Amino acid sequence: MALPPILKNLPLPAIGSPLFIISNPKLVIEQCKAGVVGSMPALNARPAELLDEWLAEITETLAAYNRANPDRPAAPFAINQIVHKSNERLEHDMQVCARYKVPIIITSLGAREDVNNAVHGWGGIVLHDIINNKFARKAIEKGADGLIAVAAGAGGHAGVKSPFALVQEIREWFDGPLALSGSMATGDAILAAQAMGADLAYIGSAFIATDEARASDAYKQMIVASNSDDIVYSNLFTGVHGNYLRGSIVAAGMDPDKLPESDPSAMNFGGSAAKAWKEIWGSGQGIGAVREVLPAAQLVARLKREYQAARERLALN
Repeated sequence: MALPPILKNLPLPAIGSPLFIISNPKLVIEQCKAGVVGSMPALNARPAELLDEWLAEITETLAAYNRANPDRPAAPFAINQIVHKSNERLEHDMQVCARYKVPIIITSLGAREDVNNAVHGWGGIVLHDIINNKFARKAIEKGADGLIAVAAGAGGHAGVKSPFALVQEIREWFDGPLALSGSMATGDAILAAQAMGADLAYIGSAFIATDEARASDAYKQMIVASNSDDIVYSNLFTGVHGNYLRGSIVAAGMDPDKLPESDPSAMNFGGSAAKAWKEIWGSGQGIGAVREVLPAAQLVARLKREYQAARERLALN
């Protein structure tokens, strides 16, 4: 099945993944202008009323950019919705997204038919992130348009499946839009994702170390200074397993090698989760490729050069 029109002809086949606390309108706008889908969690807008202001800023700025640059319009943007029952803001945030007809909704932690129907009602599409083939089938059965395969090595909440296995199993029955997440930080990785069967790469941690990201300087510098050996996989902080920077766990006074298991029923994405993630910093395993803090546009430009070089190296152009 061909990609939906909104995802066709991207200058770079990639999505900047929604970074909890970190993504903001400034980063989303620069990602879209540079040619990748920019995204942010609705929950990053605190208080909830701020979401309306942020969506107005994003839509108005990108519309003005497109008028000024009809030959190279911005990529579309996406808003991430946590559909888990602990998100008490979901109904409010969906209503705000409906007012702005957000083109892409990324859903996480549960697939809901009513949410998918609402997005389709205003003409948008839904991409649902999953960590295994079972959840992938459920998402499509409930009306999601596409999938984000969150494989081993992804930042924040991540699965343990090899990307080879996960994409292979999904492609046996699903030919719709598929993005791949997990250690994506180079143009070579983007091409590898496509070779594996995905349509798009889903890139998160590399965007933490950008000027526009709403992360502390210490967080950004730790991304630059760290590599895959510095990533710890734990469910302690939110009740869902995820990857975090070892240095931030040590700084919080904990032993990263002796973290207790959390009760999944304690999962919560209200204020307590935000507080935890201000101290415990999420990151994927691909950060060894991140060597400096730079503007998001420069990061995307590097990814484009690497992607094209990889194509040429394999005689694809």
